[in-house]
Amino acid sequence: MNWNFPKFFRNSISKSSHTMKLSIKKLENTIGLSVSLFALIIYTVTANRSIDFIDSGELATVCSTMGIAHPTGYPIFTLIGWIFSHLPLGLRKIHQLNLMSAFFCSAALYFFFRLFYVLQEVISIQPNKTNRSVTNREADKAILSFLPSILGTITLGFSVTYWSQSASIEVYSLHLFFLSVLLFSLARAIFSDELVDNKYIGKGDGWRSWLLFSFILGLSFANHLTTILLAPATIFIFFNNYGFKSTSWKRVMILSIPFIIGFSVYLYLPIRAAQHPLLNWGNPLDFEKWFWHFSGKVYRVWIFSSTESAAKQFNYFITNLPKEFAYFPLVFAIIGMWSLLKQNKKIFVFTIILFLTTLFYSINYDIHDIDSYFLLAYITIALWVGFGIAWIISLAINKINYDYLKVVGFVFGVLIVFINFAEVDESKNVIVENYARDMFKSVDENSIIISYQWDYFISAAYYLQLVEKERTDVVVIDKELLRRSWYYNQLQDRYPRLLSSLKVEVNNILKELNKFERNEPYNPNVIEYHYQRMIQRIIEKNIDNHSIYITPEIEDQYIQGYYKIPSGLAFKLAKSPLNIALKDVNYQFIEPDKENIYTKGIRNLYARSYMNYGLYYNSIGQPMQADKYFQLASKTDPSLNAWNQRH
Repeated sequence: MNWNFPKFFRNSISKSSHTMKLSIKKLENTIGLSVSLFALIIYTVTANRSIDFIDSGELATVCSTMGIAHPTGYPIFTLIGWIFSHLPLGLRKIHQLNLMSAFFCSAALYFFFRLFYVLQEVISIQPNKTNRSVTNREADKAILSFLPSILGTITLGFSVTYWSQSASIEVYSLHLFFLSVLLFSLARAIFSDELVDNKYIGKGDGWRSWLLFSFILGLSFANHLTTILLAPATIFIFFNNYGFKSTSWKRVMILSIPFIIGFSVYLYLPIRAAQHPLLNWGNPLDFEKWFWHFSGKVYRVWIFSSTESAAKQFNYFITNLPKEFAYFPLVFAIIGMWSLLKQNKKIFVFTIILFLTTLFYSINYDIHDIDSYFLLAYITIALWVGFGIAWIISLAINKINYDYLKVVGFVFGVLIVFINFAEVDESKNVIVENYARDMFKSVDENSIIISYQWDYFISAAYYLQLVEKERTDVVVIDKELLRRSWYYNQLQDRYPRLLSSLKVEVNNILKELNKFERNEPYNPNVIEYHYQRMIQRIIEKNIDNHSIYITPEIEDQYIQGYYKIPSGLAFKLAKSPLNIALKDVNYQFIEPDKENIYTKGIRNLYARSYMNYGLYYNSIGQPMQADKYFQLASKTDPSLNAWNQRH
């Protein structure tokens, strides 16, 4: 696209102010849509075609079957996902849902671009005074207003974590879309007086922006509770603008109505739970369980857990920040903060509060996949980048040719995309799906698998079994979810025969779990006893009629009295150590294009399965077979030192 701003303004300068306002508005929308479309094309190219790590399989299942996801439930995401999964695109549902993420991340950039432009209009940074004609001054303003907005949007859209949200199904893509609309509508609402004076919006648009903000805020809370991170900055700028007056509180009361309407989407949870969906996490039928689910009660143990955890997460944020933004844009972010402080303290304080609130909350959340919780902080940094670029252009615009500015801007954007492309590209990532299928190949028909491999196997198994109907004969039990009362309802719905002979054991553990979940006095040792007993009885009651397997992380205390026989990626439980012919292994493991904690984890699991075969053959006096598998283990993961394990 040729953004010939001087020509545009030369053609527009003779028009009436109303007509020029419309022309600028049209140009703003055109550029915003162009940036969004460009991002969508790149996101589509780099999107995953398959199941990704962690929650990908579960969320795809929930969307495809209108189920209920893990807390906090994500009802609006589920409903929109159901629509996307049933679009007649001729693709696998998982691919379509991954593309849904690409769509929302790119759509969010349209509103981020407009947010940048609104704030630029409010700040009204003017080029240095020159002897140029009026036409050239208007051209200067266009360069100054649009180019920083474009580059700030590209900086955000192709930062590592933001871009990663577009690659596979996750709730954060829709979260980013809602955040972008919220920040845009908030800016228009707060600065409506200035924008009306500048002919950017019409009278009444400010109140309409408040109504939009309130409704989207309700929808956003129905998607992800970290929307609350907007609260401190929003409260500051609202009362800074309107004061602590009765009219301000009246405005809040009125705006609560569209908020409640948006938030009411959460009624989906009890309504759908009553229909016993295939995946019914938490079974939130009554108000108590609904509130537990909505509020994420189960996660509270990881919030503000320790200063050591906070220090670790903070160090992670600081260490990864330069790489997150392809290094060089952070210089502009520092300049942008300084320029904001000089030119508009209200916006400066607002962005500082946004950044610090997000950072403080996120570093005090002790989980390993923390990156997405920093997104609002990254959005703030991208805003600062845009303001920094605007400041530099305001100083240099009298000395640099327009064409140079456009070339520099083009190079800026290309560099960010180029530097981060390999880090984010998921188009060839099939490692999770292959691992799940290899796990299924490791077990007999009508078997039972007890596992704790949520990130690699269990989540993916939900999708393969419930959506694509693969290996529906296999019962997959999440070992840790046996510590949750609702999980027994789901097991009963999916596998009614599994617990049919264990009614006493189920009643005993549910009695203790209900005490724990309701914060009543409980004995953790009693819960652990019944939990361990439940696993042992599941094995005992089913082993004569079904092959039972465990994955390697299952502790020996739960399988006392049984022998572990290597079987592909799992162990088959046996009552005696007799020589058993092992299953042939023919894995679909493909070397990943990039290494991270998750790909390393799967690589290690493949290597250990080979090593277990080697150890088994070594123990029964077949050294040649053992050496074959030790060699495969060392080749798959050299860090395992499989040859040394032999001895």
